[in-house]
Amino acid sequence: MNKLSKEKRNHLILVLLVFAVTLGGWYAVVYKSQTDSLNILRAKRVTANQKLYQVKQAIDNADQIESQLCEAKKQLDKIEESLPSGDLYSWAINTMRQFKLAYKVEIPQFSQVDGPKDMTMLPNFPYKQLSFTVGGSGQFHDFGKFVSDFENQYPYMRVMNLSLEPVSGLVASERERLAFRMEVFALVKPGA
Repeated sequence: MNKLSKEKRNHLILVLLVFAVTLGGWYAVVYKSQTDSLNILRAKRVTANQKLYQVKQAIDNADQIESQLCEAKKQLDKIEESLPSGDLYSWAINTMRQFKLAYKVEIPQFSQVDGPKDMTMLPNFPYKQLSFTVGGSGQFHDFGKFVSDFENQYPYMRVMNLSLEPVSGLVASERERLAFRMEVFALVKPGA
């Protein structure tokens, strides 16, 4: 092998160089592109398997989801039955007076009902809103419990713009008495 002529040695080196360049080109073009496309396909397969798992979970839970939907629809229908209807002013007065019976709170002042009108907080909301102002007085703790229980019992009503002031000129036992004024906003079903 050491006795190759210079010309044969140059041919051999040239053949080895061409072979190395061809092998490198094949690796860069064919093998690398194939492995890259295989990696992309593997990633797509993992994503598709995750989506398939989510779809299977949704199918497996379809009955549960449907029963939850039916239950939520029943709750919504029950709440909609108690939404304001008819004469809204008398509804507001009757609702507040009936609710306050369990509390030591006096509510002698009612404003006119403003509404029903389009909902201002949420656009394209399927319900209308009405508002009225209520004024009265009560002990600090009684009033706090009154407002808390009121908003919990009526999920479609909210107390806003609440102002509290101490009632002046009272005897020592009545010092915790507060005068309050609050706006009450309620949802109204359209067409009611």
